Amino acid sequence: EKAVNLKKDLAEMQEWMTQAEEEYLEKDFEYKSPEELENAVEEMKRAKEDVLQKEVRVKILKDNIKMLATKVPSSGQDLATELNVVLENYQLLCNRIRGKCHTLEEVWSCWIELLQYLDLETAWLNNLEERVQMTENLPEKLDAVNDALESLESVLRHPADNRTQIRELGQTLIDGGILDDIISEKLEAFNARYEELSHLAVSRQIALEQQLQTMRETDHMLQVLQENLVELDRQLTSYLTDRVDAFQMPQEAQ
Repeated sequence: EKAVNLKKDLAEMQEWMTQAEEEYLEKDFEYKSPEELENAVEEMKRAKEDVLQKEVRVKILKDNIKMLATKVPSSGQDLATELNVVLENYQLLCNRIRGKCHTLEEVWSCWIELLQYLDLETAWLNNLEERVQMTENLPEKLDAVNDALESLESVLRHPADNRTQIRELGQTLIDGGILDDIISEKLEAFNARYEELSHLAVSRQIALEQQLQTMRETDHMLQVLQENLVELDRQLTSYLTDRVDAFQMPQEAQ
């Protein structure tokens, strides 16, 4: 009777493993939304816990069959053979569920990381847009134009590492068919805004550099003119002091 019960327990264990495999490993999942992906991660965590909890039952079966084998070698040997099959299948099931759970957790982590990088770069784009707007309607002053140019250039020196991460993370998920529509839409919108603002910022940078150069040249010309006027004033004052007749002066002084 004990052998019959143990054989029945082995059969039930094998049946449970078959059902677990069908439910957790053979379903064809399509992760088209973050909610679906998150639910799948949570489900696989529960599956892993469920499978590992059966380890106690497997150990009890193993001990009972060993005990029976010492008392009734013939029955115990047959059950030991069945037990080995169950043990192999159980270990395989544990490994596969652990692997799938780990994979889904990695995918979810990849998605969260992508969102974080997108947030960082979006904040940078907002800052860049603000700096570009600040270059409009500047007062015609050298310091104002120079400060606006330096401010814009400081933002444009932003490293490209985050954008590289966004591209690689997005492509990895899309290649796996995970959230591909949502990610493609997000990346398309981000890249379009990045290209537009980058071109606009570089154009404003070039315009400010040219404006600054022109203002510096004009400022230099005015300085030279001012120096010449000061020298001319000094000469005229000298002539007047010495009561020199205008017709005795050089032509330019006249």
